[in-house]
Amino acid sequence: MTTITASGSAPTETVEKRSTETIPLSERRGRPLNLAWTWSAPNLEFATVYVGVLSTAVFGLTFTQAVAAIVLGNLLAGVAHGVLSARGPAVGVPQMILGRTAFGYRGNLVPAALMSVMAGFGWFAVNSVSGAFALNALTGIPTLACLVGVVAVQIGVAALGHDLVHLFERYAAIVLAVVFVIVSAFTFARADYAATPVEPGGTAGFLLAAATAYGYSGAWNPYATDYTRYLKPGTGRVAGWAAGLGLFVSTTLLMLAGAASVSIPGAADDNPTAAFTGHLPSLLGDVTLLCIALGAVCANILNVYSGSMSFLAMGFTSLARRRAVVPIAFGVIGFALAWAGLSDAGHAYEQFLLVIAYWIAPWLGVVLVDQYVRRGQDVQIAVHSRSFSNPSGVIAMLTGLVVSVLLFANQEAFVGFVARALPGVGDITVLVGFLLAAGLYALLPRRPLP
Repeated sequence: MTTITASGSAPTETVEKRSTETIPLSERRGRPLNLAWTWSAPNLEFATVYVGVLSTAVFGLTFTQAVAAIVLGNLLAGVAHGVLSARGPAVGVPQMILGRTAFGYRGNLVPAALMSVMAGFGWFAVNSVSGAFALNALTGIPTLACLVGVVAVQIGVAALGHDLVHLFERYAAIVLAVVFVIVSAFTFARADYAATPVEPGGTAGFLLAAATAYGYSGAWNPYATDYTRYLKPGTGRVAGWAAGLGLFVSTTLLMLAGAASVSIPGAADDNPTAAFTGHLPSLLGDVTLLCIALGAVCANILNVYSGSMSFLAMGFTSLARRRAVVPIAFGVIGFALAWAGLSDAGHAYEQFLLVIAYWIAPWLGVVLVDQYVRRGQDVQIAVHSRSFSNPSGVIAMLTGLVVSVLLFANQEAFVGFVARALPGVGDITVLVGFLLAAGLYALLPRRPLP
């Protein structure tokens, strides 16, 4: 089903008919500046706020130190997101399909599988929980019932596809931006900037905070061309700037508000969303809780849609013509994970963000180098060919991942050898993984594109 737009433009689809194939030029549509809204709305939610809360409440930073760490992590993620998004109009394929030029058809199964699990299950569960907590705090309805309602909306929009996703994010972003700018102003006005942490985090705390901010914002990088592939060729530069700035501004504003909120008296509460809104006037607090739920829905619409794109990128061609079925399946599994995580959401979230950053950093290192060395080349045959292979990409990514984790990881389940011997160094897994994978891929021989 389609709805015809202005004369000479491609139709806007009510239900998306395309899947992972290259979008024909006759179907290209959309305004690149709208990417600013698309990448603002999903970050105007409590999961973003809580990254800032972690920086001061858990990692032991002062507000000034938290600002530096948050800006650093988000800036790195925002620049990468803009660079990746800018390529979408030229290639017309989802990001995980495009990754086949770096990893080959079979080698791309590794990042595509990781992406499917991260987006379709992990992030879906995290954001569904925050939305359910917000509705529970606002209405008093049992959290599980709130979770069911949130999940149902997310699955419905994602299943209908690309154009409805953009439309939903655009209008939601306007409402969310107005409310969260006001909320942030109240929060910054009430914060005690002279407050010092009970246990200062030092360098280790700073690096953890920066890595966590990057883990959150950089987790959007593998989604990049999913939302620019329908744009007309030649619009990539504008789309890249819009996507990168939309991501950076929205995440930074709310993370800083979260960092500041910790110092406000009476901020503690068993319900984390209620703790964040407790200092607000009653009406604004209620509106904020409603917007937290809306922001969670915005984020998970992208998670389910891009998670399904990644799943299809693993080669499930029999499902490609039934694209809408995959988001529904992902939603059901994600709901089960969210339900299981309601009791210990905060602790699980911190660990989840770091683990995400561990694999995305080496993946990104390989993809950016591949994008640079293959600039100007026609990638269409390679991204759709089952016979194309490029072992260097897989070797570089896995080497960067394994070596960086073994040496520098700082998780409860595993502490790397260097991190254990020199705890003051902190967790630099992300930096090492990115540099090692990028450098190795630049040096290894690469298969020429067919």
